[in-house]
Parts: sequence; structure tokens; C-alpha cells
Amino acid sequence: MESDGTAENASNVIAVREAPIVNTFPSNKWIKLNVGGQIYTTTIDTLVGREPDSMLARMFLQDGGMMPSERDEQGAYLIDRSARYFEPIINYLRHGEFVCESHISLKGVLEEARFFGIYSLVSHLEEKLSEQEQLLDDRPLTRMEVIKAIIQTSAITELRFQGINLSGADLRKLDFRNINFKYANMSRCNLSHTNLNYCCLERADLQYANLECAQLVSVRGLCANMEGANLRGCNFEDPTGVRTNLEGVNLKGACLESSNMAGVNLRVANLKNANMKNCNLRAAVLAGADLERCNLSGSDLQEANLRGANLKDAELALMVTPLHMSQAIR
Repeated sequence: MESDGTAENASNVIAVREAPIVNTFPSNKWIKLNVGGQIYTTTIDTLVGREPDSMLARMFLQDGGMMPSERDEQGAYLIDRSARYFEPIINYLRHGEFVCESHISLKGVLEEARFFGIYSLVSHLEEKLSEQEQLLDDRPLTRMEVIKAIIQTSAITELRFQGINLSGADLRKLDFRNINFKYANMSRCNLSHTNLNYCCLERADLQYANLECAQLVSVRGLCANMEGANLRGCNFEDPTGVRTNLEGVNLKGACLESSNMAGVNLRVANLKNANMKNCNLRAAVLAGADLERCNLSGSDLQEANLRGANLKDAELALMVTPLHMSQAIR
């Protein structure tokens, strides 16, 4: 009989151990959380309602899925996490909108959201961070970043800014000799008095850039977009006889006044409404170029090739060399 009683008692003990622990927190109950030393007062409904599968929800649900943590001397539940990153999370659980001060790292909030299992917020933050990274990728380089790249590159190593965004940068008076700017975005850059000799500007975007008094000897600028650019007083002539190649370039509305463009290849270039007043265009190739309403007054076109060029409404007054001495009609 005693052995039977012992067995019965053992059975009861096992039954007690297997019984689930039930948390009895009403949904409207106010509780305190001590997160990294910062006290937050909220309700069970806030922690459970929006993300019922989160760690915070499971701590206070009545299904006994997870026991709450220990309490401090004030009765607040202790959570050993960063208060800085927790505050945006608790506010998100309160009203469903993510609001974060500019000085708080989104990456920090993301890591906390992952820890607490707030997966709807995790998705939102991952998307937001991806957008920010995309914006950083598209951000134009600054003058200091460009100078640093030049300084850190060996003189015998080719420096490439191919496809780089430099739009609006202040790059005046810098030495860019032999640098590859192919496909670069240099629109509205300040490149005045820069040395661009022997550079590759092929298909670069130089719209409305300021290149006043720049050195452009033997530049390769096929199909570059220089619409509205300021190239006043530039030098394109290579004393060794190598032509600057600007074939197919867009110089619509550009200012090239008083520039030395002797021998430049401007075949099929768009020079509509361009200001080429007092330019040295000796032996320049302008075959097939669109010179409609271009101001060529005072320019020197001796031995220039103008075969097939469109000279409709072009201004040709006070030319140094009469037009018939060019190759336009020879």
C-alpha cells in the first residue's frame, strides 16, 4: 500500500511540472519597461496588438509562451538593450508610424527591431536604408575628394573618373592632365583655368559647365555634351600638330569667344547659336557642322574645312580671313 502511495505522489509531482505557466496580464494593464536604464511606461495592448509574434508580445501574452524578465526595485521589467534605439520602436508599436530623430542611426534601430522580432518595422527600415545607400552612390564628389584621389594616385598610374558624378563641383585651377572622364557627369562644374590637356571627355556631360581659360590641348571629346558651357578664352591647339577631337560634340548655345581652336576637329558638331566670336579656327574641321545662327564675326577660318556645314543665319562680319579662303567652297 505504501508503494502505491509513493507512485501516486510521484505522478502528481510530474503533472505539476508539466503544467504551463500562464501569465495573467489584462490587455489594458499598464507596465513599466527598464530598457538600458531608461524607464518606458506602456500598455500590454501596445506591446501585443501590432506585432503579436514579437518577443515583447510573447513576454506578456496570456498563453505562457515566454516569461517576462526580472524586475528592478521600482517593479519595471529589465531589458538589457539600447534605450536610444528602443524609443523609435516603442513609438512605432504605439501608433504604427516610424519616426526617428536625425541623430539616431537607422542601422542601430534595425538591429534592435530584429532582436525584438518587429518584422514589419524590419522590412520598412531595410527599404529605407537601401534608398539612402542609393542616394549616397549617386552623390557628386566634392573638391576635397577629387584632390585626395589625385594626391593618392601615382604619377605613372592612369587616374579614371569614368562615369563618376562630379556635377556642380568646384574644380577650378586643378591639374587634370591625362585623366579619363569618359561618361562622367560634370554638368555645371567650375573648371575655369583647369588643365585638361590630353584628357578623355568622350560622351561626358558638361552642360553649362564653366571652362573659361581652360587648357584643352589634344582632348578627346567625341559626342560630349557641352550645351550652354562657357569656354571663353580656352586653348585647344597642340603645338605638335595633334588635333583636339570634338567630333559630334554638342556646343549648342556655348560661348567659345576668343578661344584658340586651330586644327580642332568639330566634324558634325552642333554649334547652333554658339558664340565663336574672334576665335582662331585655322585649319579646323567643321565639315557637316551645324553653325546656324552661330556668331563667327572676327574669327579666323583660313584653311578651315566647312564642307557641308550649315551656315544659315550665321554672323560672318569682320572675319580675319574671308570665307572664300576657307575650304567651304573649294
